[in-house]
Amino acid sequence: MSIILQIETATTVCSVALAKNGETMAVKELNERNIHAEVITSYIEGLMAGSGLKYDDIDAIAVSSGPGSYTGLRIGVSTAKGLCFALDKPLIAVETLESMAQGIISTGSIADDTLLCPMIDARRMEVYTALFDAKGNVVKPTSAEIIDEESFCGQLQTRKILFFGDGAEKCRPVLSAGPNALFDTGFINSASHLTQKAAEKYAAGKFEDVAYFEPFYLKDFLVVQKKH
Repeated sequence: MSIILQIETATTVCSVALAKNGETMAVKELNERNIHAEVITSYIEGLMAGSGLKYDDIDAIAVSSGPGSYTGLRIGVSTAKGLCFALDKPLIAVETLESMAQGIISTGSIADDTLLCPMIDARRMEVYTALFDAKGNVVKPTSAEIIDEESFCGQLQTRKILFFGDGAEKCRPVLSAGPNALFDTGFINSASHLTQKAAEKYAAGKFEDVAYFEPFYLKDFLVVQKKH
């Protein structure tokens, strides 16, 4: 039995969820750029108050660990670690692209032979992406990819691929030439997508070192100085 507080801030969505025994109990989220620092604490407090639970009732904190927005990840992971220290609870990390794949799978509408390709916008024509099968197994590991007409051409010749996430729409013009490229434009990241993996990791005791855990940035953060 487990009650897990889940945090997702890797993209423009600020989302928190409570899950009990692998089932999502409640979610509070907002899809708005640069809002995370302003609302995340109040969202957590509102979720706890609405659930009737006390913070001591939580068994673990789960966080979407990246890749994604540098600032968003910093806010989410810092919040999760702060709660872990304050409550003396374990930290669970779920890779963001993996949780996105679980979110699509949970809809129950994915054909067995379809590959899943979550995409997180990394500016211009670059995305953070990976490939999963319809059961959530990794087919192609996480990487930063610059998308062009040759991207995924080998897989698209023989398999349908569902592209989704906030980086997918900009890639549609160069990937949609063939009939095997499918797009889900309504998908948004949610803390509820962490539920299954977080429950599995809790049951297996797969926890992070709270003091030393860092988000999975994939790429170094670059500061661009304005020219004078």
